[in-house]
Amino acid sequence: MNDVSIGQTGHDVTLSSALLLYTGPNGAHYATAHPVGAEPKTGRPIIGAGRPLDRKALVVALAQLDRNAAPKAEFLPATVLGVTSAAVTWWCPPALRRVFFRCEELGERSSVVPHPGLVFQASTNGFRVFALKGDGRPEPSTALFEPPYFNTWDRGKICIGSANVPRRIEVSAIAGWEEAFFASAFTHPNHGGKRVEYKNGFYAFWKDMLDGSFEAFPLEVLVQMKDATAGKLVAGAIGGQE
Repeated sequence: MNDVSIGQTGHDVTLSSALLLYTGPNGAHYATAHPVGAEPKTGRPIIGAGRPLDRKALVVALAQLDRNAAPKAEFLPATVLGVTSAAVTWWCPPALRRVFFRCEELGERSSVVPHPGLVFQASTNGFRVFALKGDGRPEPSTALFEPPYFNTWDRGKICIGSANVPRRIEVSAIAGWEEAFFASAFTHPNHGGKRVEYKNGFYAFWKDMLDGSFEAFPLEVLVQMKDATAGKLVAGAIGGQE
């Protein structure tokens, strides 16, 4: 009966009631609340008889929505940059992390390599990653750079593929989202533009990375993303948030 899964949050909901709003020629407004049932044979939703929606009923309905839609009150670690009902955005400082490759050009390889500072965002509109040139916590004006990774699309969007990502978008799930990204095999570049400024290109860069050519991530290879900052990402201005 019109069960809906909201984005990637894992919330399965069923249509249970409807609010109908009326506007008269003189601008007067009126509202009614209706239960929603199901047609016995097809299961299609049927709006039942309504009742006037008074102020008290409206306040109760909005309070219930707020309780379920708003982020839970919780202690935020220093790596969290922003939390809304639609997205969680966080930062990872530069670090050594293992990567996995499975592609014709590089073969099946795995190695611990240096990574730049990264900004991740898990939202109802997808999973994204961006690179940073600094090693400190980003400010709103901090520029974002193209992620120097396979399996990513325009504006940092990650191709999840068969990765086992968390069902919920919340602070407590951050470790699971990171694990889904770093534990997945990088199989192919998805982005049509330039991801790194490197002699002989993207495959050559990752071959040298896997061969241990760099003690620290070479920040000079990063490509700045046009008109993209950490503040805009948190505000939902990059990729959008549904």
